[in-house]
Amino acid sequence: MVAPVVVSMGDPAGIGPEIVVAAVMERPDWLERLVVAGDAATLERAARVVAAVRDQAAPAIVGVQSPGDVTSPAGLRVWQVCDPQPPVVWGFVQPEAGRMAARCIRAAAAAALSGQVRALVTAPIHKEALSLAGEPWPGHTEMLQALAAGHLGCPVADLPVRMMLSEPHLRTVLVSIHVSLREAIEAVTTDRVLETLLITDRHFLRFGGRRARIAVAGLNPHAGEGGLFGREEADIIAPAVERARAQGLDVQGPFPPDTVFMRARQGAFDVVIAMYHDQGLIAVKLLGLDHGVNTTLGLPFVRTSPDHGTAFDLAGTGRASPASLLAALEAADQASGPVA
Repeated sequence: MVAPVVVSMGDPAGIGPEIVVAAVMERPDWLERLVVAGDAATLERAARVVAAVRDQAAPAIVGVQSPGDVTSPAGLRVWQVCDPQPPVVWGFVQPEAGRMAARCIRAAAAAALSGQVRALVTAPIHKEALSLAGEPWPGHTEMLQALAAGHLGCPVADLPVRMMLSEPHLRTVLVSIHVSLREAIEAVTTDRVLETLLITDRHFLRFGGRRARIAVAGLNPHAGEGGLFGREEADIIAPAVERARAQGLDVQGPFPPDTVFMRARQGAFDVVIAMYHDQGLIAVKLLGLDHGVNTTLGLPFVRTSPDHGTAFDLAGTGRASPASLLAALEAADQASGPVA
């Protein structure tokens, strides 16, 4: 029997539950391959609004006792990890929604770490709701890193992770994630850039079977223009590139950040290392928000997510597109492969 992919339902006040339902309505073959870590009442409400908008029958919501329970009747399997309660109000930041989202993440991550599932796909959460719920992490990536480190019994610093955003024609890996721009600039160190290169290379070797052709973006306009616009390229980034090349990596740069993403899209590189969050994400989201996928590199399990947020303005309408979630499911499926 093939182990399932677990989907954490995300913030119940957002579109996460609805896009999960919409995804299996568009792709019924996923009903047999996934289980949702969430709340049955929340998924049932989502199923009603999505079915009404699409004018088709909603999948049955089937409660299961564990993520590996495949003996249940046909339908969307929901592993009840939240305390049963009336669904939260759609479209608002709420501490209870943050608590439910966090509980789903914890349960799903534990299932992935124990091998009960072969991959984790996370539906969107709201970072403010997570904070109001008392959670110390700014997002999924940091929370999953801490949970994995705790499971492995090592300090978080010993399990470095990176965020890779991709759409069909472009991939980018970020040197820093959810920090201020000032902190992001300070995070551009030779060691951190080198660590990002090594994590990226290991990911491609593990899941792609070959070394990636890696391009490194500069930090400053025109990649510093020979030091006229900043010395970070020459003093920090280039030494990291040279150290990576000495270890056998196929890496070039630093290149001007205003053209390197275009070159990668045209096929010159497999992935671009971006120096900070928005430098990489603006390029990917401009090209394909509907099919964007977020992959966490460095975890001991496969984790992907759609490349969008909770979309409170669409919550409860049943009209949110599941395209990015379906892309995340396919990416997780390809990366994890069948596990007996």
